[in-house]
Amino acid sequence: MNAEPSILAPVAAEPIAPARTVLTRLVRNPVVAIGGTVLMLMTLLGLFAPWLGTIDPTAINPSTRNRVPGFERTIRADDGSTTTFKHHMGTDSLGRDVYSRVVYGARVSLVIALSVASVSIAVGLVIGLIAGYVRPLDGIIMRIMDGLMAIPGILLAIAVVSLFRSGLTAVIIAIIVPEIPRVVRVVRSIVLSVREEPYVEAAIMAGTRLPKLMVRHILPNTIAPLIVQGTFIAASAILVEAILSFLGIGIPPEIPTWGNIMAEGRNLFRVFPHNILYPGIFLGLTVLAVNMLGDGLRDTLDPKMAGR
Repeated sequence: MNAEPSILAPVAAEPIAPARTVLTRLVRNPVVAIGGTVLMLMTLLGLFAPWLGTIDPTAINPSTRNRVPGFERTIRADDGSTTTFKHHMGTDSLGRDVYSRVVYGARVSLVIALSVASVSIAVGLVIGLIAGYVRPLDGIIMRIMDGLMAIPGILLAIAVVSLFRSGLTAVIIAIIVPEIPRVVRVVRSIVLSVREEPYVEAAIMAGTRLPKLMVRHILPNTIAPLIVQGTFIAASAILVEAILSFLGIGIPPEIPTWGNIMAEGRNLFRVFPHNILYPGIFLGLTVLAVNMLGDGLRDTLDPKMAGR
């Protein structure tokens, strides 16, 4: 008679693809390549804004208000020399260069996207691990998360912004608060399924301490889903910031953002559509690129999707 298998016997696990294999699949995925390329171009655009033929995005010149794209003007320096500057995307109602404001606006959008995604995942990961593993706290934490998710994200963001002074920090906090419950639910669902795995039960019976159990056996299973979740959070953060700025309760008007530029040009949209058209194109391309990158990462990192 065959002996019954011991609980502490090693359990056969599915082979994990090497990092080089995953990287190769990512490079060969056209969705990841396109989304990553566009996102990299936007990042370089924001980083090298001062060297891309821009001028001060906050400089007001009433004599060149609402000029069409391609308008050229002569700038006279203090020493008497003159230079010709071309407004590639025209000017707004205050005479500011739309091209310069759009390029510098990429900085704000990308900073907000990265900050919101990083903080939301960090906070949501900790709360989700606690909710999924500590059963007495699960009900309390999830009822709080359900209450936050019951409120529309944009309304919750507006309420948070109203409590603070308008600025970059207030907008980031306002966007983070609605995103945390979504991360918590993802992490909690992963923990609930992983904690029942035989290798986790074997580690518990072997006397593995809780911190080591979390870091070594449970946390690695959340990395791939959180990377994908982080891309979608980043895309949502860019849109929410644009909405708040468009409504006039987000970033102050003196700081160029895509939402601010469109908000200032909406009154004259029929006559001068370039004030909304160009920042809208950059906003749409960036959000589309981040979403494409997230879809590609999901298809590559998820074993079931990769098998298809």
